[in-house]
Amino acid sequence: MMTNMLTLTARCPYCQETFRTALQADTPVVCGHCQKELQPRCPDWLLKESGEANSAAEPAPVRCLACPSTELFVRKDFPQQLGVAIVATGFLGSSIAWYFHQIIASYAILFVTAGIDVVLYLLMGNVLECYRCHAQYRGLSSLEGHEGFNLETHERYRQQAARLQEAQAPATKSAPSAPAASTISESTPS
Repeated sequence: MMTNMLTLTARCPYCQETFRTALQADTPVVCGHCQKELQPRCPDWLLKESGEANSAAEPAPVRCLACPSTELFVRKDFPQQLGVAIVATGFLGSSIAWYFHQIIASYAILFVTAGIDVVLYLLMGNVLECYRCHAQYRGLSSLEGHEGFNLETHERYRQQAARLQEAQAPATKSAPSAPAASTISESTPS
């Protein structure tokens, strides 16, 4: 039986580069660019869970290895931009056919686009993703205990990131600046 290798794709908090690494038992997760170690080490049970065929008794990952977040969600392992491009192309093609009064062709294009979407949905695997840092875990045999995407949770993390970025912005943005003394003296008539 061939098992999937458990991999992590994440952005390094030190150098901000995206890296992908295979997870190994009780070894540190190391960025491939800056060679810095992320905390904590990969636990044995995470690898055991990903490699066993019957893993119902094994725990599912409960914490991100790239950040301290415990909120993870399941999504399809497919580029969202490509999915939107497929739907947009189908809509555009159908609209063009409709404009030229090719009703059957218009509906055929829509059905073919929907068929492509269904086939891709069935063929593509799932990935576990972190809400906070967007790290992705591939190769897990079971994703039980994790739900799909939750907009409320995503929005909470997005707002936290926006507030943190705003707080780190220079203080000159928040405080109104007084005009410089040289500007005032130059503008007054003599």
